[in-house]
Amino acid sequence: MTTPHLDTKFPKIGTTIFTVMSALATEKNAVNLGQGFPDFDCDPKLVACVNDAMTHGLNQYPPMTGVPALREAVADKIESLYQYRYDATSEITITAGATQAILSIILAVVRAGDEVIVLEPCYDSYIPNIDMAGGVAVRVPLTPGTFRPDFDKIAAAITPKTRAIIVNSPHNPSATVWTREEMLTLQELLAPTNIVLISDEVYEHMVYAPLQHLSASSFPGLAERAFIVSSFGKTFHVTGWKIGYVAAPAAYSAEFRKVHQFNVFTVNTPVQHGLAAFLQDPQPYLQLPAFYAAKRDLFRQGLAQTKFELLPSEGSYFQCVRIANLGVPEKDLSEADFCKWLTSEIGVAAIPLSAFYADGFDQRVVRFCYAKKDETLKLALGRLARL
Repeated sequence: MTTPHLDTKFPKIGTTIFTVMSALATEKNAVNLGQGFPDFDCDPKLVACVNDAMTHGLNQYPPMTGVPALREAVADKIESLYQYRYDATSEITITAGATQAILSIILAVVRAGDEVIVLEPCYDSYIPNIDMAGGVAVRVPLTPGTFRPDFDKIAAAITPKTRAIIVNSPHNPSATVWTREEMLTLQELLAPTNIVLISDEVYEHMVYAPLQHLSASSFPGLAERAFIVSSFGKTFHVTGWKIGYVAAPAAYSAEFRKVHQFNVFTVNTPVQHGLAAFLQDPQPYLQLPAFYAAKRDLFRQGLAQTKFELLPSEGSYFQCVRIANLGVPEKDLSEADFCKWLTSEIGVAAIPLSAFYADGFDQRVVRFCYAKKDETLKLALGRLARL
């Protein structure tokens, strides 16, 4: 028998750097500060809420758009934090995580030949998602070093074919947070256009004082053209549950749901009911900035004793560092090779920022994740002190 030949639809897509580095970290018994997931448990109350839903028989298909109580809880949260009210019935959809949400948005919005502006460095699914939809990714670099948006370059990238722009704040991988002035500039830039905004806000509850998260939903001119994406997995330390949501105007949500219903159809029922109950108390997400700021400060204080050059960590749970001043032969390695060396020889895994650029742009910067137990961070810092 002969297996029929299969031509790849996506010749440029390979295994993600996160999979590669996590596998290497396991092989070398390294501290994994590469992939962005916590190594500590979620609130036991959340597990109890989900368990209660299961034991009370809430285990069959929920509505395609999500459990009504959870959609209401999301609408209430957004209104409380950002002073914008979405209709829970027609404008909130529960998704199988933020990655599925972003793919479904792009499939709903982008047609063959449409252009989508992507600000690099960016989360690694954006450009493959655009490719899957038959669109054209137009890559605009954030300012190297500071990772601030360059609005002159963004404006120059807009053409009659521009269908959407993807914005991510707090930003993965750089940990920068957009300012009010930047959000207002974006609103002004998009005002005369028909461009759809895809606002990736999965780290919305991880912004550190004196800064605050500025959701696109807080700006009327952006909210009316935006898909807002967020993640319960990131917020409540349950990344493996793969559950998030999309908030968007009713007409946008209707188109999104056409894809969603034939993509995943619906999302884990008891988890939805558990989250709806857990969200009645806002303290777990309101306390999150202080929780992660303490981990950030612990990690930064330790890194300050090394030859890494620390970049700001304004939001998310990532810390980027420059590797050019290490004073060892390994400083001359590419970012990717340095991360492999660091994992194999020092016992700490990181992610090269070049992995977040389609062309592999290398600026001597790597990313660590500090969403870890304090003892995990101290173990990593002890190893990094050898550099």
